[in-house]
Amino acid sequence: MASSILLRNGTLLIHDEKDRVKARKADLLVVGNEIAEIAVGISAPSPDTIVIDCASKIISPGFIDTHHHLFLTPLKGRHGNDLMLDFLPKGNFSVSLFTPEDIFWGELGGCLESIDSGTTMVVDHANMNYSAEHSSSAISGAVTSGIRSYFCYTPTPRVASWSPFQMATSLVPDWVHSQLTELAQKQPFGDGRVRLGFAFDGYYLPKDAIIALFEKVRALGIKLITSHYTRSAVFGTSSHVSLLNSCGLLKEDILFSHANGALPEDAVQLAAANAHISATPETELQMGLGAPVCFRPDLHDISSLGVDCHTNNSGDMMSQMRLALQSARGTHNESFLDTGKIPRRISNTVEEAYNLGTIKGARAVGMEAEIGSIAVGKLADLVIFDGESPAMVCAAEHDPVAAIVLHASVRDIDTVIVDGRIRKAGGKLTTVELGDGETMQWKDTARELLKRRERVEEEISKLDLQEAKKAITSVFHIDEGRIVDSLS
Repeated sequence: MASSILLRNGTLLIHDEKDRVKARKADLLVVGNEIAEIAVGISAPSPDTIVIDCASKIISPGFIDTHHHLFLTPLKGRHGNDLMLDFLPKGNFSVSLFTPEDIFWGELGGCLESIDSGTTMVVDHANMNYSAEHSSSAISGAVTSGIRSYFCYTPTPRVASWSPFQMATSLVPDWVHSQLTELAQKQPFGDGRVRLGFAFDGYYLPKDAIIALFEKVRALGIKLITSHYTRSAVFGTSSHVSLLNSCGLLKEDILFSHANGALPEDAVQLAAANAHISATPETELQMGLGAPVCFRPDLHDISSLGVDCHTNNSGDMMSQMRLALQSARGTHNESFLDTGKIPRRISNTVEEAYNLGTIKGARAVGMEAEIGSIAVGKLADLVIFDGESPAMVCAAEHDPVAAIVLHASVRDIDTVIVDGRIRKAGGKLTTVELGDGETMQWKDTARELLKRRERVEEEISKLDLQEAKKAITSVFHIDEGRIVDSLS
């Protein structure tokens, strides 16, 4: 008989056909990597069944993070006071200093942080493709972690020289085409958990080149294409949505991250194509990208949530739900207060925020039939919260969805199951398998990450980051006259 896990007497959060979330007391049986039964009084099918007492615990579908740069872990802590123009040389382009080994450990660390916080599926915008080995190492790190992911292979704008600062001339060299084809033929990886996606930000290329690349990606069987998109003084005001639409490329496999400043016509075109967006509230609010748009009425139905950069902000989806919800509420309330009026009712609900990180995330990645909610036949990606923790006690009994969105933190997560395997138990990550029978505890991973951080920091210390920032401003054709200290 296949391996099985029985979650006994828990509070299950079940979505109905209208995305309403109902709390139900029941048992849940996992057989293999699927949810096999939901009922009261399920008997363990085998003496080897792992039985977990879930009394006073909340069982949620695993969270789905639809935009993340997982490999960046060695740079954590560098960007707490950075805007986007600071982050580009200090973070984004500093990846040029990473070896493939740095990438493996950074990816593994980012994936394990995600699992620890209840994220079971992540869209990994892997913009560190400085060599074929870099991408192979990242895939290996994701597979090793046990997470479910879309590894979005990225033709990366690469630094050719730091002094003087120069970018490589070709975004998509021949080896990128070759490796993309090879990976597409070999995917999925990690017992089917890690699928190949594609990430693209080269919208400055000629239209014919963009069309040819997208057509090749789709012909290879890749099911998800993601891109950054913000309209701002930093990244310009042209519309990637309209560009793809005019080229006949805007389809349901498109996922735009951020979408701050999206035009009303963008929303119409995205909805018509059943394409989606991923809002990342914490980075957007800090780095000057604009207010999160996931509660904007014309975009809410096609929105999901992501973490983006765990180098400068929290890596958990509860924080993103909370920030998205409260920032939207604050903006709504302020519009009343500015005119001396009082809002009659709250603008958005905790259930809407919760859905952004669960069922709507599943839709954004085309996997609603497999993940994002708890139902028989779906993959067993589950998170178990301790309803009697200091943060969640009483809240979990009154409204378990509110308890998660407004009260929970990573320490309240007792167990995480990905693809039917327990990856966190008793509040601690389980061991990971490195191959050839070798396993590793989290503390061992942490020690390796600290070594990687020290090596990368030593290389970064040799750079003139201010000079690089000036050069990047020129490369991106940013008007320096718009960079000001204040509006006065």
